[in-house]
Amino acid sequence: MTDSFGIVDVQKAQKALQGHIFQTPLAKSQKLDKALNADIWFKCENMQHTGSFKFRGAYYAISQLSASERLAGVTACSSGNHAQGVALAAREFGIKATILMPEDAPEIKIRRTKSYGAEIIHFDRSKVDREVLIKQITEEKQATLIHSFENFNIMAGQGTVGLEIAEQLKAFGKKPDLVAICCGGGGLTAGVSTALSALYPEVDLYAVEPEGFDDTARSLISGKREKNTKLSGSICDAIITPQPGELTFQINNKLLKSAVCVSDEEALSAVNFAATELKQIVEPGGAVCLAALMFKKIDVSGKTVAVTLSGGNIDAAMLTKALETDTHLG
Repeated sequence: MTDSFGIVDVQKAQKALQGHIFQTPLAKSQKLDKALNADIWFKCENMQHTGSFKFRGAYYAISQLSASERLAGVTACSSGNHAQGVALAAREFGIKATILMPEDAPEIKIRRTKSYGAEIIHFDRSKVDREVLIKQITEEKQATLIHSFENFNIMAGQGTVGLEIAEQLKAFGKKPDLVAICCGGGGLTAGVSTALSALYPEVDLYAVEPEGFDDTARSLISGKREKNTKLSGSICDAIITPQPGELTFQINNKLLKSAVCVSDEEALSAVNFAATELKQIVEPGGAVCLAALMFKKIDVSGKTVAVTLSGGNIDAAMLTKALETDTHLG
């Protein structure tokens, strides 16, 4: 990991977040365990505030701002889950939030971000460089940008997911052999990997991405940050980013064993399985790790496995479509 970020930072965030976040539960499926000959535990961050892990990092990052920085307000760029996390965290601190959201973001995420009191500015993600635009907006408002992954405080907040996984598995007398983490820009992946690799040096850590947006997978192979050729076109909107973060990739390049990708159809099948077998409502981007296991993208036979269900903000039409999709597990 980088010299400036480690498990101590994640532990500091965990202390700061006490009383402000839920310790989300673990879920299991005997059916999947039997099918894959593994002991699989699902971390249900779909049950966190705002329906995703993003609130952890957003709240912690804002908590670390000075009084003058908070007074000036914050900005963020997100298709919805980070947007909601920042919006709610900003409301908790009584400060203004301006969120840049793509025009094709799910309506449920736009509506909920507005409900937390944030100002929303839309853009066309297929044509506009979001990093350039959010920088302009931030400068105009003289605000502080709460980046969704290029921020050590964000990574520390998200990394508390990893600490909880370790604590909860320990209560069952277990430790993870393998952990699969939903990956967009890499903030959750970097935070969780930092925490768990420090606690379990032998653990195998995998990132899971949408097909066509496998920038982390290709970057791990080349050793440098690779860009995606397209900026939209997957139902896994929560984890679509142009390329891995500079800060996150420094960490993930050292700690990850590998990265795999799943198709939209496989993600929908996982959403179905999560709803019908785990009794968890999960959005496509939050179900990619489950999909990676269901479709055997990662060999988990004989292992104790932890898997993130990273978000549950799915609209009714998408959930209906998923429930009409075959789970391929009988």
